[in-house]
Amino acid sequence: MSTALVSDRTCRLVTMGCKVNQYETQLVKEALEQHGYREAAGDEAADLCVINTCTVTGEADSKARGIIRQLARQNPGTRTVVFGCYAARDSKALEELPGVVAVVPDNRELPDVLQRFGVTAFPPGISRFDGHRRAFIKVQDGCILNCTYCIIPTVRPGLRSRTPEAIVEEVQQLVERGYREIVLTGIHLGHFGVDTTRGRSGQPPFRLWHLISRLNKIPGDWRLRLSSLEANEVDDEFVAAAADSERLCPHLHLCLQSGSDSVLSRMKRRYRSGRFLEKVQRIRDTLHRPAFSTDVIVGFPGETDAEFEDTIRVCELAGFMKIHAFPFSPRKGTPAATFPDQVPAAVRKERMGRLAALESRLTARYHAELVGERLTVLVEAKPASRAGYVQGTACRYATVEFPGSSGDIGQLVSVVGQTATDQALFATRRDNRVTLD
Repeated sequence: MSTALVSDRTCRLVTMGCKVNQYETQLVKEALEQHGYREAAGDEAADLCVINTCTVTGEADSKARGIIRQLARQNPGTRTVVFGCYAARDSKALEELPGVVAVVPDNRELPDVLQRFGVTAFPPGISRFDGHRRAFIKVQDGCILNCTYCIIPTVRPGLRSRTPEAIVEEVQQLVERGYREIVLTGIHLGHFGVDTTRGRSGQPPFRLWHLISRLNKIPGDWRLRLSSLEANEVDDEFVAAAADSERLCPHLHLCLQSGSDSVLSRMKRRYRSGRFLEKVQRIRDTLHRPAFSTDVIVGFPGETDAEFEDTIRVCELAGFMKIHAFPFSPRKGTPAATFPDQVPAAVRKERMGRLAALESRLTARYHAELVGERLTVLVEAKPASRAGYVQGTACRYATVEFPGSSGDIGQLVSVVGQTATDQALFATRRDNRVTLD
């Protein structure tokens, strides 16, 4: 069928959840476009709606159902395809919602399902990342861990790594199209290559640190960032590759979840706080002023005041400049949902407040350490409150504001930090040149 015959087909895409989901939706969008679909504009009704769901919490499930019902109301007669983690967990509940004509319980089946809607081929990767200044690249799928609070290994079981060749080709294309930051992501990024440790032809292992070294050779004005990692996976080979890479941002997101060894045991995490801090120090000894961010679950079942104090202590010692804190939310289907001694909501709220105050102090401290430091900033916007300034994210993950114009947006600019708050670092340009609008 020619594109001209299907050019009036309209679609609407909705993404919920993580960076991996955002990548997968972009891939679907490009597949639809290559077969004559265009995104519906404004209030225009879409012929096909596609929603990529998340199921990390019960609230995410509820929100997905609400969005599907809204799509049916706003797009009369539309056909809705649902995929993603909620579709994998409870396809029957989604099949009963208005407008839904297909639920995809396994994302690998998505190309076959979309053939019903005229999509006969899927692109091997994305060529752009709409709505973002940085591009997320999914390099790995699946998780084989058994953390007691997490449903994801149930809905994305096993491990599946993409080939290095496919990843390199995709990154090269995105860099050529002007993307200045590439973020490698996966359901369990640190397990990239574990499933293909030994190739059929007896090839040596190819793990995440090998991929970093391979990508480092791609020419152009761009940088590389990693999404979340587990401390266990930051070994000497990884640290050496990070130190040797000219493109890898000196920022690592290491998932702590709790600073209490007894809570970590109940979570079935694979490390203890002392080992975690050793990893942080190893990186700090090797890289120049690295930034660390983390995830913390507050109020895990049975968490005592003393155990929470352990988390406060470890966060302080690690010197995180960003803490993504989440109050524990029981997830049906996980062991932790049935654990005794659930922490009262009021206690979780008070502890969240304390952790937020600590984060503010640690962020301000880290920003202050960057005063006088040379930084490379990906410019993303013009602050509404400051005429003649632009705002972006530094290689070390700090929010930075400095003199600039709209012509800087999307570019990497070298600056020097001047003053700092817990919200941002204010800097001057190293070249002192500002292009007028």
